[in-house]
Amino acid sequence: MSNRRRVFDYIQQYFALGSSLITVAGCIGIIVFLFINGYSVINLQFLTTDPGATAVDISKAGGILTPIVGTFIITILRIIIALPWALSTAIYLSEYAMDNLVNNFFRTSIDILAGIPTIVIAIFGVAIFTRPQLGFLSSMVEGVEGVTRAFGKSFLVCSFAMAIMILPFVIKTCEEAIKSVPKSYREASLALGVSKWDTIVNVVLPSASNGIVTSVILGMGRMIGDTAIVWLLLGGTLRMTGNQPWYQPQNWMSTLKNTGSTLTTYIYYNSPAGEGDMPELAFGASVVLITIIIILNAITIFVGSRNKSVMEE
Repeated sequence: MSNRRRVFDYIQQYFALGSSLITVAGCIGIIVFLFINGYSVINLQFLTTDPGATAVDISKAGGILTPIVGTFIITILRIIIALPWALSTAIYLSEYAMDNLVNNFFRTSIDILAGIPTIVIAIFGVAIFTRPQLGFLSSMVEGVEGVTRAFGKSFLVCSFAMAIMILPFVIKTCEEAIKSVPKSYREASLALGVSKWDTIVNVVLPSASNGIVTSVILGMGRMIGDTAIVWLLLGGTLRMTGNQPWYQPQNWMSTLKNTGSTLTTYIYYNSPAGEGDMPELAFGASVVLITIIIILNAITIFVGSRNKSVMEE
């Protein structure tokens, strides 16, 4: 190898290393900055009390209990909605779809959906879920003469819109997990006289389960950080607005059909960019949000390493 070629290789190597270091430094810098500015407000009371009614008086601001609960409600509901839909699509694309114009159109449509901004999905949700036929997902507008529209803001409405947002991501990751199952597994099952569908259900999906779980966890992390859809389709209220107390089982459905908040909307609401002027509370909630995302990514790494070791065995 010539000296010129060797120098060029070194330059490429150190450029790649430098890019990686910049990325890691940026991530660590954000986490450290949030922790420095937000750790002082984090305590048991902050984590276990509901937000107050004001966004300008810190002594009456309360905590972030309902935003935390709202975050997990939205996350669980949209996974329940999106996973069967995405998994069914991934099964079709990986196991049944032929390379033809129709299926290429399906794949292109999924790619286009992945590129649609969340604010566009939110506006689409406002247009669709305010129709009176879908009033059962939220509530009907009352007290306005001549108006027969649904309110269009609730945990259920927001979850459906968020499910649409993460569909392309979950479809792609589930499809790759299914494709990673060795073809010999399918051939052995089919050779025993098992039908194709039974092979998929009893052989392919169990073998791809760790990859599917990984896609779900990564999807949760992707969803937790969104704000536009939550703000427009869950509403700007920091507290649960259904029947109280919201945590009693008989009030759960009322809670799901009414407005609330998540950590992202709480952060926006309390920041100077939103409707409040308490950045210390916004930073504190940001630390909690980042912690949840870090935990989800740690679980993803664990599941991925476990899947790798199983495949090697």
